[in-house]
Amino acid sequence: MDDLRAKCPWDKEQTMESIRSLTIEETFELSDAIIQKDMQEVKKELGDILLHIVFYSKIASETETFDVGDVIESLISKLIRRHPHIYGDVEANNSEKVKQNWEQIKLQEKGSKKNGILDGVPKGLTGIVKAYRMQEKASQVGFDWNNTEDAYKKVEEEWREFQEATTQEERTAEFGDYLFALVNFARLSGVNPDDALEITNQKFLRRFKSIEALAEERGKGLHEMTLEEMDVLWDQVKIQERTQG
Repeated sequence: MDDLRAKCPWDKEQTMESIRSLTIEETFELSDAIIQKDMQEVKKELGDILLHIVFYSKIASETETFDVGDVIESLISKLIRRHPHIYGDVEANNSEKVKQNWEQIKLQEKGSKKNGILDGVPKGLTGIVKAYRMQEKASQVGFDWNNTEDAYKKVEEEWREFQEATTQEERTAEFGDYLFALVNFARLSGVNPDDALEITNQKFLRRFKSIEALAEERGKGLHEMTLEEMDVLWDQVKIQERTQG
């Protein structure tokens, strides 16, 4: 990175702001590789993210703000502080207790009443991930359903309210409430809703590509077929998947 900043015209011009969007892109590419269980691609994408960490650190070092060594030392210090059950005398016999300690220590570190429990949830997260993280953080201070049954009753309540909504604005708001309640139910059931939805996304993508291929074998495009004809192909693909295990 020292060489690149000194000798490469493109690298010389970059700032933290200019590479920020690229970092987001690399993170999504890593996520895709993990979903695909492609370990060689995971290795490659981790390298790309490591490059960005070094890049940001190099830019900061040029103004003597911090360097990559400072980044690592800061991380080590945080890990020690937030694992008092390992580096201190606090007891934590399960992962839930570890998460509670982590959130409590995190709040103490901020040291300001202006920083609420949910302030640490990034604003740029996607809706489902943001809902999950807010619910998770609120749960650490006891603001949560006692069981999945009560959480599901809330899902049913929100669905009824959506059905009763009359205007588009009301329907949008009520559907948001319904999704939020559904995310809560998933979390309490031990399911990460974003992971679950991505599995379904990948399944739909795979099956839809398959019915496109089957239609092409029959000399047709999907736009030339009726919904009933496409449903037949869809069922055929499902049967093939079950047969193949």
